[in-house]
Amino acid sequence: MRVADFTFELPDSLIARHPLAERRSSRLLTLDGPTGALAHRQFTDLLEHLRPGDLMVFNNTRVIPARLFGQKASGGKLEILVERVLDSHRVLAHVRSSKSPKPGSSILIDGGGEAEMVARHDALFELRFAEEVLPLLERVGHMPLPPYIDRPDEGADRERYQTVYAQRAGAVAAPTAGLHFDQPLLEAIRASRLRSSRCTSARVRSSRCASSRSKITTCTASGWKLARTWSTPWPHAVREAGG
Repeated sequence: MRVADFTFELPDSLIARHPLAERRSSRLLTLDGPTGALAHRQFTDLLEHLRPGDLMVFNNTRVIPARLFGQKASGGKLEILVERVLDSHRVLAHVRSSKSPKPGSSILIDGGGEAEMVARHDALFELRFAEEVLPLLERVGHMPLPPYIDRPDEGADRERYQTVYAQRAGAVAAPTAGLHFDQPLLEAIRASRLRSSRCTSARVRSSRCASSRSKITTCTASGWKLARTWSTPWPHAVREAGG
């Protein structure tokens, strides 16, 4: 089985570049398990498909502005996408430039800031920043929009590329299904007989083929590394789920 077996055609015109004004106005595709029937609904219809006693677990991870732009000491421009914050000053990141930075080299961050390339770990670069990472990202970082949203990030993305219940910083990709919930819908859930809980689970590494030279057309399912995540389930969420 090849990863390419799951490729499908998606016209560029059907990819939304901006979110709807109202989160819950998005569309919802439902599948009836016994019959296989598909139905196109609105996200506001979600509660019609849930039963009293069902448990909803919300991922409260918060997306950090993980994309940085800067230049090497030589003047060459580069782009940094933080994949994992290691500690207060170090990260693992993708670095895109004409030539990869070498260990010990300096990187000047647009907007103010400096980092040193410490080491390379496969496709990722270990960077050490002169100041604390999270405050730096909040100050000069850009929201890491998915590559299929082909536009520069905007100020509004700091709010809209987050769930309304986001709390714990650290993710470099939003839990996208949660983006459609708004406060009125959450209040309706609380008023219903549904159970709800929260946990934190964030992507910290990109999915990729085992070999960085592999093409997606030839990469097999067994050679594909799924995105690694860290998860901190709250004890009551585990108990609610019967664990």
